[in-house]
Amino acid sequence: MNKQVLIAGGGIGGLAAAIAAVKADWDVRLFERAAQFSEVGAGIQLGPNVVRRLQAWGLQRPLQQVVASPTALRACSALSGQELGRLALGADMVARYGASYVTIHRADLHALLLQALQDVPEVHLNLNQSVASYAEQDGVITIRTSTNKLIEGDALIGADGVRSAMRAQMLGDGPPRVTGHLAYRAMVHQAQLPKRLRTQEVTAWLGPHLHAIQYPVRRGELQNLVVIVNGPAPADLDHWDHSANLPDLLQHLKGTCSYLQDLVQHVPDAGGEWRLWPVADRVPVSSSSQMAQGLVALMGDAAHPMRPYLAQGAGMAIEDAAELQSALSMHDLDVSLRLRRYALNRWQRNAKVQERSLRNGRIFHATGLVRWGRDMSLRALGGRIMDVPWLYEGSA
Repeated sequence: MNKQVLIAGGGIGGLAAAIAAVKADWDVRLFERAAQFSEVGAGIQLGPNVVRRLQAWGLQRPLQQVVASPTALRACSALSGQELGRLALGADMVARYGASYVTIHRADLHALLLQALQDVPEVHLNLNQSVASYAEQDGVITIRTSTNKLIEGDALIGADGVRSAMRAQMLGDGPPRVTGHLAYRAMVHQAQLPKRLRTQEVTAWLGPHLHAIQYPVRRGELQNLVVIVNGPAPADLDHWDHSANLPDLLQHLKGTCSYLQDLVQHVPDAGGEWRLWPVADRVPVSSSSQMAQGLVALMGDAAHPMRPYLAQGAGMAIEDAAELQSALSMHDLDVSLRLRRYALNRWQRNAKVQERSLRNGRIFHATGLVRWGRDMSLRALGGRIMDVPWLYEGSA
């Protein structure tokens, strides 16, 4: 009889954990508080380190049906509009790292993972129920759901996001920190944009106290736009998504190049709307015990929420799941030792990605001499400093 893992959270991390557990010959009971599985309209960049994990799960074909494959990663000045550096993607990334660099609509990635779990008899997906608390005794983990059900299992995975109830019980370290950065997000139909504003590349526009990212998703039919600025967060942080005011965003972009301002202003005409997300994170992971204790393990944003300046939030959750699969497959070890092995193999890499994301944020938003040095380095070295071999080569 297979062991049973209980998973809190039905987002990308929770679904990835379910796939990993099934492949390790475990039964799965997943609990999602929403009435249906869905994801908000935002884009995700998947580096070759992440694409390799999805390929290993047999998901290459469905992945290729929904992704966009950008031709290059560009860094440009948000002030002058000039290109500062360029890194070729496409075949170059496949040759170096064994997989491509793709961009995807968050909802498409979520649906792809969910489809992989449909009709799998070992998987039980429970909607309208979250995991409220847990207790561990005599090698058994017991959860209490939001509907007051008690359910037993052999392990519990907390994949319940940046405000994780599982983390709160396991670590008791309070809410995530407010970063002082605000993300304005929009998704538009490329065909409804003027041709000069369409793109098949990933472009980062770097400016003082702000930066913007644009890239294609969903086979290039849509364009994902994100503008991140320094500014105070809305008072109500319990709801991450807030209506954004276009004049406020344009005020932040005052002094930037005409291309970037035109792109932002065309969002309503191209079927999109600006939404506002206060960026939250935590200090980098400092030990394996912050990711696993006893029969409970954390993964994704529950374990290591990070700023989006390395484009690896979803990627690290998928890497976590791949390592979880390896650990759960160690059938000669006690479950607590398997989860400890998972945490030991993940915490330092996650911490490094968190730290680099913090550093990138300072570089992207730099002013004065730091901004001058950044631009000079990009002009001189281009792709050589935009490539991240330790990240793209790294194993989960």
